[in-house]
Amino acid sequence: MPTFVSLINWTDQGVRQSKESLDRAKAAGELAERMGGSLKDVYWTVGPYDIVSVAEFPDDESGTAFLLAIAGQGNIRTTTLRAFDADEMRGILGKLG
Repeated sequence: MPTFVSLINWTDQGVRQSKESLDRAKAAGELAERMGGSLKDVYWTVGPYDIVSVAEFPDDESGTAFLLAIAGQGNIRTTTLRAFDADEMRGILGKLG
């Protein structure tokens, strides 16, 4: 399944409601499952990003829909990276000829 690494920042609203962050993460995990994916890891961080998450979805469209749904709640903004494991990278490199 495609893997997505998200670098997440709280919005002003998200900071004001930071005490609800664990509940929001749990709800996000449940939404990911309903969309056929999995929120594998969530880390609250110190530095330029407030949260880093790793998720898997059956396709890019499902992963994007998930991110739009959670960002649409107004608590976070995301920068998301499509990640490739070693087997996927092997396939990519194999296409180089």
